[in-house]
Amino acid sequence: MLTTSAGLRAGEKVLVVIDEGTRSVGEAFLTAAKGLGTDPALLEIRARTTDGEEPPEPVGTAMAAADLVLLATTYSLTHTHARRSANRAGARVISMPGIEEGMLRQGGLATDWAKIHEVVRRTARRLRGAREVHLTSAAGTDLSFSLEGRDWISEDTGLCTRKGTVTTLPAGELFIAVVEGSASGRLVVDVHFEERLRGPATAQIADGTASRIVGAQAAVDAMNRGGKDGRALGRFGFGLNPHARVMGPHLEAEKAVGSAHLGFGDNLVIGGKIHPGVRVECILSEVRVEVDSRAVIEKGRLVE
Repeated sequence: MLTTSAGLRAGEKVLVVIDEGTRSVGEAFLTAAKGLGTDPALLEIRARTTDGEEPPEPVGTAMAAADLVLLATTYSLTHTHARRSANRAGARVISMPGIEEGMLRQGGLATDWAKIHEVVRRTARRLRGAREVHLTSAAGTDLSFSLEGRDWISEDTGLCTRKGTVTTLPAGELFIAVVEGSASGRLVVDVHFEERLRGPATAQIADGTASRIVGAQAAVDAMNRGGKDGRALGRFGFGLNPHARVMGPHLEAEKAVGSAHLGFGDNLVIGGKIHPGVRVECILSEVRVEVDSRAVIEKGRLVE
């Protein structure tokens, strides 16, 4: 990860940010960075209570002074002012929210990021100008929605070798803002719906809005905090990382080939129009993704 994803060079200033739940992961990165000829620093913060909560101000200052920042924290610091400021100052930032020690041994992190970069960008070029998606799954999903006028986000490739860039790891997802009000059909979620599921959860979607949600109370509670727009389907993505495990942590599962990732609520930052202040995500396995009547994902593989 340090040599291929980060392109780490001897003598660079490296900062590893952790919390009490990710200390062993941070120490592993610290040891590896030392072995590559750097003199890295490790900063431990109190675990944040939600994604996007700012780190302490001195940590933000340290991030902006580094060449490479590794955010190995329980909750995501990706969408924080501290991260943006660090990038503007020229730091390369790799964010790994929810990372667990086992992920360093196997799964979506153990991959060739140059290959992931190429397949994500190649697939995005192929799907440029896409208008309609038909999503089905082995569990029973049958959902259609429009992408007309929207652009694919293809930066989730895992490469972070240029000054001022950022990536999340594990990487390998292509995603896009869904046209508001266009989705209709049945959604059956079998992996994650705001939390890891023990059994399938279902929802009916009409005019872009989810209703009759069964089996996902945490998701319902989160959606309700955003009112009607909290139930609006705003985001769609699918995994392209062949090493990611669909039954791994949810930030790895959404990158797995054969999985799909749907988001309800906020999609403003990826080119949509919804901003209710909540974002509720779900992950489906064994999906078939059909774009403009052509299969793109089928039987756990990318169709090219």
